[in-house]
Amino acid sequence: MSRYAIEAEPAVEFDVEAACNWYEGEERGLGFEFLEELRAAYQRILAHPFGYRDLRAGIRRAITRRFPYAIYFSVDGNMIVVLAVLHTARDPAEWQRRI
Repeated sequence: MSRYAIEAEPAVEFDVEAACNWYEGEERGLGFEFLEELRAAYQRILAHPFGYRDLRAGIRRAITRRFPYAIYFSVDGNMIVVLAVLHTARDPAEWQRRI
C-alpha cells in the first residue's frame, strides 16, 4: 500500500475528458484504454514519486507508456497533486500557467 494519496487539480478533469473523447472518436474503446494507461501511470507515480525528474520548483513529469501524454505533478507531504495531463506535443507553458 502506498504511503501517498493522489488528487488532481480541477483542470485535470478537462484534460483527461478531452483526451478520452478524442481517442474514443478515433476508435471505439480506445478512450477506455487511455484511461487504463493513465491509471497505470498514476500507480507508478504513487509507488515512486521522487523517481521522476524535478523540472522546476518541485514539479515533476511522468510520461505514459502507450499514449503520448505527460502527467505534471508535485509532492506535498504525503499528497501527490496532479496539475496537468497534456499531450507531449502541447506547449509546456500550459502546465506552468497552472501553478
